[in-house]
Amino acid sequence: MNITDVRVKKFNGENRLKAIAAITIDDCFVVHELRVIDGKEGLFVAMPSRKMPNGEFKDVAHPINQETRSLIETIVIEAYHNLKDEPIEE
Repeated sequence: MNITDVRVKKFNGENRLKAIAAITIDDCFVVHELRVIDGKEGLFVAMPSRKMPNGEFKDVAHPINQETRSLIETIVIEAYHNLKDEPIEE
């Protein structure tokens, strides 16, 4: 699997949500709504999810192993850091 494109939109403010990202896999499959979150141990990437009737959130797309999760997180956070410091959305 190759991540062939990453698009990141930074957000203003003191919110823990720092950015929203989309990745393209092998130039043929896109995953939108990955969230860059500022957590207790630094930045991490949360997978796209939806709120269930019981109030819990459930991922709608996610890697099935730690190696792939780490690859996605590394690439998305690197793209986030490579953006200009100017947030583009609020």
